[in-house]
Amino acid sequence: MTAPVSPRPGAPSRRAFLDHNATSPLRPEARAAMLDALTEPGNASSVHTDGRAARARLEQARTEVAGLAGAQKTGVVFTSGATEANALILHPELDIAGRPVTCDVLLISAVEHPSILRGHRFPADRVEVLPVDAAGRIDLDALDEALTRHAGQGRRALLSLMLANNETGVIQPVAEAARRAQAHGAVVHCDAVQAAGRLPLDIYALGVDFLTFSSHKIGGPQGAGALVARHADSRARIALIGGGGQERGRRAGTENIAAVAGYGAAARASGADLARESVRLKGLRDRLEQEIVRQLQGTQIVGADAERLPNTSCVIFAGVKAETLVIALDLAHVSVSAGSACSSGKVGPSHVLAAMGYAGDAASGAIRLSLGWSSSEEDVDLALAALGRAVPQLQNRPVRAA
Repeated sequence: MTAPVSPRPGAPSRRAFLDHNATSPLRPEARAAMLDALTEPGNASSVHTDGRAARARLEQARTEVAGLAGAQKTGVVFTSGATEANALILHPELDIAGRPVTCDVLLISAVEHPSILRGHRFPADRVEVLPVDAAGRIDLDALDEALTRHAGQGRRALLSLMLANNETGVIQPVAEAARRAQAHGAVVHCDAVQAAGRLPLDIYALGVDFLTFSSHKIGGPQGAGALVARHADSRARIALIGGGGQERGRRAGTENIAAVAGYGAAARASGADLARESVRLKGLRDRLEQEIVRQLQGTQIVGADAERLPNTSCVIFAGVKAETLVIALDLAHVSVSAGSACSSGKVGPSHVLAAMGYAGDAASGAIRLSLGWSSSEEDVDLALAALGRAVPQLQNRPVRAA
């Protein structure tokens, strides 16, 4: 294996953080809200003054998170993160707008997050994986075939389709898929973790029954997330965590008021200037991609011709192993990921790229560069300089002058 590249003498001590899709640095507004909450006693289930103050923080955060989804606050259930929210709702027995519904099969795309691919409370033989096209978008014809087949045999489907891919940033046709699914009586769940705070969202326009969110993807604290329902009376009939009556019986356990307060503050901050921030991030991303392609031979931007998140680049460098490049960039003070942060500790090809038709070295050689609220032109400059040194050395090619 090629040895990792050491940083050149005099390399900058400042780090360039290009891994916001894994976790975004804590926003100042979130930190302030958390510290404020930590100074006050009180359990949100208590009826005294301190308990009511904690409840007020909880409900304020619920309103702010609902705002990211264009939803009503009564549809928001707080969880420990998006993985728990996904596990909570991927269950055959649901209530939709207060009506009992049994889902016989779970339909998912081949590029879903690992927390969806597991199927959670659906047995393995009741999970069907649908193919995607070369850009990583669900094959709508295959979806139609599956929906028609199951409906014809008396089975109701639950479709779980992410809004934006965590590795490539490619945006899925969720509204169209939801329209087709619900025409067959299916229930629709959407993992919107990467899209929240980066795209304008409206749960009613999307036509889905449920969305899942994560706090730390938008500059809130780790350990908080949410399941958002289109209707206040939609839920999994059997709670994932049973016990007390917190979160209207949807999720037992004393709420983490400090984390939830930080989450709410991050939701408010990320939604405050969404349009302008999206333009800013897209400008940084496009400059990063253009310079990478111009400077480095054999480079490929995954999903370049598809609609993508404004902050995400998935890049394949010919002849370079992703894990080796990640280490080389880390030594050069640049933080990036190889695939999903939830699975990047495992050496192996990306299931997302494999589903898109990439094979061999290509499927094993992609890195993800993701920007966010703290990203700057200087971060892009540092990343380009580090890539310009590391990639040619790992390819055993001469380093080009900047």
